Amino acid sequence: MAQFRFMDLEIWKESISLNDQLFDLADAFVDAKSYRVAEQLRAASLSISNNIAEGSGSFSAKDFANFLNIARRSVFEVANISFVAFRRNFITKEQLDQILNDLDSLSRRITNFRKSILADKE
Repeated sequence: MAQFRFMDLEIWKESISLNDQLFDLADAFVDAKSYRVAEQLRAASLSISNNIAEGSGSFSAKDFANFLNIARRSVFEVANISFVAFRRNFITKEQLDQILNDLDSLSRRITNFRKSILADKE
């Protein structure tokens, strides 16, 4: 199997794991009213790992850092969608708390990784 740079990144692995959890959660949304929220949750969570992967193919640290910034912004989008899902009673408070904790951890790791790749190039 081919090996891409992003596959060795811990932040990518963490984002994929979180993506699996969020997809499973979105799949559990059962009524028609929750369909759009579920689709938004899937798309936003997928955007996190996609941008980490896409950025890892950059030729410059600055370009990679830009993709990491987009990935981090998608973390915030997922947090907002999760909060809306909670307010609409699509998920429980416990599920929301777990998601927000996981997202906070991932956001911090993306930020720290971004800082490290930019610092390495100075």
